[in-house]
Amino acid sequence: MKAIIIAAGHGSRLLPLTLTTPKCLVAVGGRAILDHQLDAVAAAGFESAVIVGGYRIEQVAAHLAARDGFPTELVFNPFWSIANSIGSVWAARAALAEPFALMNGDTLFETAILRLAIDSPEDGMKLVVERLSQPGLDDMLVETDGTRVVTVGKHIPGHVPTDRSLGLIVSTGGTAYADALRDVIGEEGGAQSYHHAVVRRVAQTAGVTAVRIAPGTRWQEIDRPEDIDLWQRDHHGASGGDTE
Repeated sequence: MKAIIIAAGHGSRLLPLTLTTPKCLVAVGGRAILDHQLDAVAAAGFESAVIVGGYRIEQVAAHLAARDGFPTELVFNPFWSIANSIGSVWAARAALAEPFALMNGDTLFETAILRLAIDSPEDGMKLVVERLSQPGLDDMLVETDGTRVVTVGKHIPGHVPTDRSLGLIVSTGGTAYADALRDVIGEEGGAQSYHHAVVRRVAQTAGVTAVRIAPGTRWQEIDRPEDIDLWQRDHHGASGGDTE
């Protein structure tokens, strides 16, 4: 299985850290977010990773060139400054033909979460979620019915959110995701969609399975400087890739 890491954005909420540095290279616990992610996907058993870059991509290229071992491919999203995250998925669409796990380039996972995502026995598309207690400001909300994803979005009027998405999407094969991506991005305003709009479309057609993490399993979206402090406090400076 291949990991696809969306890391094209500027990360304006992390300013001034991202003034001259792409968000994926911001240090957390002394190491770049991207290094945490690549070490975690390697430890989870992935074969390789595609990284979608945009803002200051030359820095990402130099960083990857300096790494040893785990195979990576860097893809450029030329629409990073004018499209939403769906544009980065479109840039990596060639990688969607085989089994993949798609993740945001600003989220740190314990390795156990990635293993859960790829080892869960369900076929087709899967979305990794966490049971919702109190919605957060930036949560991507999910309504589930048992293990079936009903809908997903920042706002889901007429639905009752039960979970939050970790932004981790797995496909064990088939064309459902790629077909939905083409349909969504081709609609009016489709380039401004979050890539979860593709998940919502598949949930309405082929179906998406919710894979729920155990309570207390650690993950952290790095959106603001205080998020860096939260991860470092909880892990005492340990890397996300090495955390079990």
